[in-house]
Amino acid sequence: MRIVTWNVNSLNARLPRVLDWLNLFEPDVLCLQETKLAQDAFPTDEFAAAGYESVHHGEGRWNGVAILSRVGLTDVRPGFGDGGEPDPDARIVWATCGGVRIASCYVPNGRSLDDDHYAYKLAWLARLRADLDANADPATPTVIVGDFNIAPDDRDHYDAPAEFENATHVSAAERDALATICDWGLTDVFRAHHDGAELYSWWDYRAGNFHKRKGMRIDLILADAASTAASELCLVDRNARKGGKAETPSDHAPVFADFVLA
Repeated sequence: MRIVTWNVNSLNARLPRVLDWLNLFEPDVLCLQETKLAQDAFPTDEFAAAGYESVHHGEGRWNGVAILSRVGLTDVRPGFGDGGEPDPDARIVWATCGGVRIASCYVPNGRSLDDDHYAYKLAWLARLRADLDANADPATPTVIVGDFNIAPDDRDHYDAPAEFENATHVSAAERDALATICDWGLTDVFRAHHDGAELYSWWDYRAGNFHKRKGMRIDLILADAASTAASELCLVDRNARKGGKAETPSDHAPVFADFVLA
């Protein structure tokens, strides 16, 4: 089973690229973030014509997450299932695809360490862990993917200490919150296959950062131990990030993992 995560930074702008990518790579499950579409604007018919069922949790101008599957799509749940107040943003959706419980999530950015959005980010991550505790079955293959807006360790961002001092995406509290989620029983699948640095999934549009290799690895595939052991590879498709403004690439590249599941 090939599972992919891709922050498309506006599906309306990126739809032709996504459809071409589906045709080329033929993933079994594609999870999207930052669709920036209302529910009635999601291109369900286009994805169905490409062979994919889909579910979308959107709000319009901001956020938005989706799951596309050609191996079945059942037990759909948008948002958290922890019994608390609904999340004001459309940032997570769950579904079961081919026997795997999958979440597509778009973790809040945080903006700055003294911003209310940073407190929201930490609370959001805590809710994800609570949701796992309350609703996830450790015996069921579980894969949580998405734009986590966290570089798990210093290998996962370019070398510029002054730029990352007291900054989001690398703070100890964010990394600890991510580690707490993983402590439920999840592994960063990319790191199960790669130890090196300068292996990124996001590059700022500004200042030619993509060509300067100034990026961050913030798009993650987290899987339970058995699924991680059954993974054959996990790669970033940098080619999907290439292209000038006219080619409208997202600032994120797709990250995909292949699993051999019973």
